[in-house]
Amino acid sequence: MPKKSLSVLKRIRQNEKRRLRNKAYKTRIKNLIKKIAREKEPEKNKTTLNLLYKYVDKAVKKGIIHENKGARIKSKAVKLLTQK
Repeated sequence: MPKKSLSVLKRIRQNEKRRLRNKAYKTRIKNLIKKIAREKEPEKNKTTLNLLYKYVDKAVKKGIIHENKGARIKSKAVKLLTQK
């Protein structure tokens, strides 16, 4: 079995770091949406919505999620707020 070169090993390390960072962003976004869905007080929801927008915009900017998906997430969050 051939040995892996140093550049391949470095690429593996980089990919793992990025995967964990991307996963953290996506998890954070999902948790904020759930928080908006179950929160009853509109004042708390406004701050949560602002935080969600911040995380979604950053994720789109970094290429973690697609721009259209970011728009869908924001739209879904606003719908959850207005249905209450």
